[in-house]
Amino acid sequence: MPRLFAKKGKKSIVEMVSYYFDENKRWREAADPYEVLVTIVSALRPKKLKNLQPVDISDLIGFLVDNEHIKNEFSIYIKGLFSGKKINRIVTDAAVLQDADFLYEVKKRLFAKILPYQHHSDSLEYVLNQVFYSDTDPLWLQKIPQGQIETLYDLLEFSSIYESEDENSVLSELLMSMTLISQRMSGRALESDVLKMVPEYFHHESPFAAFEKELQTLQNELSADGNNRLVTSDNLSYKQLLILHKQCEEYVEKAFHNSSKYGITIHVNQSLLRIRQQLVRLKVLLPLLTVNQEIDKKRNTIRLAYKLIKYNCTRNNLRTFIKESTQLLSYEVTQHTAKTGEKYITQSKGEYFKMFNTALGGGLIVGILCIIKVLLSKLEASDFGHAFLYSMNYSFGFIAIYVLGFTLATKQPAMTAAALIRALEDGIKNGDSTEKHQGFAVFFARVFRSQFIAFVGNVIMAFPVSLAGIWLIDLAFDYNIAATKWNTLVTDLSPIHSMAIFHAAIAGFFLFLSGIISGSVANRDKHYEIYQRIKEHPFLKRSFGKEKAEEFAHWYEKKWAGIISNFWFGVFMGSTASVGIFFGLNLDIRHITFASGNLALALYGSDYSLDFWMLFWGILGIGIIGMVNFAVSFSLSLGLAFRSRDIPFSEVRSIVNSIWQHFKHKPFSFFFPTGTNALTHGGGDQTSQDHSH
Repeated sequence: MPRLFAKKGKKSIVEMVSYYFDENKRWREAADPYEVLVTIVSALRPKKLKNLQPVDISDLIGFLVDNEHIKNEFSIYIKGLFSGKKINRIVTDAAVLQDADFLYEVKKRLFAKILPYQHHSDSLEYVLNQVFYSDTDPLWLQKIPQGQIETLYDLLEFSSIYESEDENSVLSELLMSMTLISQRMSGRALESDVLKMVPEYFHHESPFAAFEKELQTLQNELSADGNNRLVTSDNLSYKQLLILHKQCEEYVEKAFHNSSKYGITIHVNQSLLRIRQQLVRLKVLLPLLTVNQEIDKKRNTIRLAYKLIKYNCTRNNLRTFIKESTQLLSYEVTQHTAKTGEKYITQSKGEYFKMFNTALGGGLIVGILCIIKVLLSKLEASDFGHAFLYSMNYSFGFIAIYVLGFTLATKQPAMTAAALIRALEDGIKNGDSTEKHQGFAVFFARVFRSQFIAFVGNVIMAFPVSLAGIWLIDLAFDYNIAATKWNTLVTDLSPIHSMAIFHAAIAGFFLFLSGIISGSVANRDKHYEIYQRIKEHPFLKRSFGKEKAEEFAHWYEKKWAGIISNFWFGVFMGSTASVGIFFGLNLDIRHITFASGNLALALYGSDYSLDFWMLFWGILGIGIIGMVNFAVSFSLSLGLAFRSRDIPFSEVRSIVNSIWQHFKHKPFSFFFPTGTNALTHGGGDQTSQDHSH
């Protein structure tokens, strides 16, 4: 950089332009012609983007008006820099998905962030990569007043995109790019996996093919002799293009909407997302073909320049890509968990005590699992061997709880969070902000008391079952299986003598993950029509009969996703400690129900000699472990549900405040069904809601 600008402090854009374009014409001596523009843009780029104010270039405009020679030199430099640069690659490819493979696209964008791809020097991408290289550049460029941009355009005597009529003109490149985009869309929309999402269009002409034909008709009009390559917005072909474009958008939205009916894979999601992005690109480009007034030529040229800069700057935006790619999939996953979670939310007293009874069943199985795990720990095996044995113990136990219709406390928050969001979403549609948050608070109270009674049922059953089991083994074989482990078992429950809280958080994360797995499996099976395949399987129908095949298919549809998620939850729970040992990390899991069973084993193993403080911290630890299990799995699931439905996180403050107000008004509703009508249909909460209105 020149010595003049080596001093501390940022120089103004006027000083930069004056230095490079005065009578000394220093810009002609620059080793890199782009460095001059980089320096000028850097002087204009705001240091802080938070609370961005309008970017004023009136000083530059006034300076150029007063200095004709500098203005002319600056104009020659800028026009020479951009003259003849190809724009078609930016128009067709930049900031548009290039592949339906999600992981490949992530790796490609991540690598491009670290080591940007360098385009050929005759392309516009090459110039823009040198000058506008930040994702935030479009933000401050848009803050420059339109009037000032138009004045600068006139001062520097730029040509519009409609000036040249040769085959290499900007307008010709635009038309060629639009044709290429429409062909790509048409081909992708006719793929069998995409067509499967919109069976309504099976026997109709594809709107994408019709759009492509109509675009060719408009191109022929633009290239006809004597037409001056211009059309107005009243042109019939142009109007027809807009109608067909709308139909293409409806096609894509219908496909996304049908995902709840047919399921969707990441490949199909990416294909539809790419088509949607291309439609958005065409929606921006189509108006550039029309000129109703002379000033439209200038404004369309400026609009195109801004869009090209924006597309090039955001082409490798990883955060936006991941958000767009996973939003629909997370929506489908949380839709499944919302439907599943509704049965875990009690309303009436009958449902409340039914949850208690099923939780007792879950506690019974967990008490047995606690004993089996202690026995497995006695076996001589490698770390991997123990991880496998513990994982199978947990997995088959959780599957048994699920298949028998029992309840495992904290397994539900991952499911119920999505149901809560659906309640909030319904409130948003109704439009009453106070009512939606109040309804959410009432619904949350139902969720919390359902978890509370599940905790109680699990804990009060797991404890005596574990105690009875270890006593029976000692009675039968004269062997106390916890005699050497009781100190570890009780210490691991203490929130101050161990990392119980951290380990409980790990279990909470696995609970959340198991909910994701359940939704993903259900979505996959729906898309691949597994239910229908099993139902109509010729071997099954021939061997067991049509009714049995249909029964099995129905069982698979209802249970398989839950079985798989419980299996993997067991694997996560059983292998965490071994993974921690392998990496030299203090990793383990703590779950409230297993914690109560372990306390019983520790009590018997110590021959009932636990001192008061050990017992105190053990009991308190059980409660804290349960709360952390619930808080982590519920908050993660709630965050995913928020994101999948595009609900702003600013809603959280209002929701928390509403829950607190409801708790102060009816605290017992968070633990027990309340109200005179609760016995039949949960009217207690509803009544309180009506009164509060």
